[in-house]
Amino acid sequence: MDRELMNMHVGKTIRVDRGGPESRIGKLLAVFEDFFVLLTEKDGVVYYKTNHVRSITESSKDAMKLGLKIPEKLDFKTAENFHKLLESIRFQWVKINRDGGPESLEGVLSDSNKHYASLIVNEEVVRFSLKHIRNISYGLMVDKSAKDDDEESSSSSSSSSHHSDNNEDND
Repeated sequence: MDRELMNMHVGKTIRVDRGGPESRIGKLLAVFEDFFVLLTEKDGVVYYKTNHVRSITESSKDAMKLGLKIPEKLDFKTAENFHKLLESIRFQWVKINRDGGPESLEGVLSDSNKHYASLIVNEEVVRFSLKHIRNISYGLMVDKSAKDDDEESSSSSSSSSHHSDNNEDND
């Protein structure tokens, strides 16, 4: 997916891919060199590699709704590219390829380089080719109970402070 096209949709609710297990609806938070960040109701913050995305859909009537209140200042990982993103979430519990299929893995990200990522899964070390990672998440979730404006302050304090990192660490 083209970076310029994706940037036009930042801040909007979109559907990634038309259907199938990898299809998700969420708010597009940011676009980087080779990945973008999507906040979903079910999976929280998910990082998608752009070269694996076949389509994005924006509702012309704003019919796609996200069933959660997004905190004003939601902190999430940012990085120049996908490889540097993986470096920034080392030693975090991650889920790769969220579709639940045979190439979906969940474990601790122990290492990564430009060719593969290593996950500790149970008592095994699994090396996953970077070119086959479609998406990854590391547990950052927004409190679903905070749907009303009255609960905005509790939503902001409980959901935006879990993981905070900006580009300073990725120089």
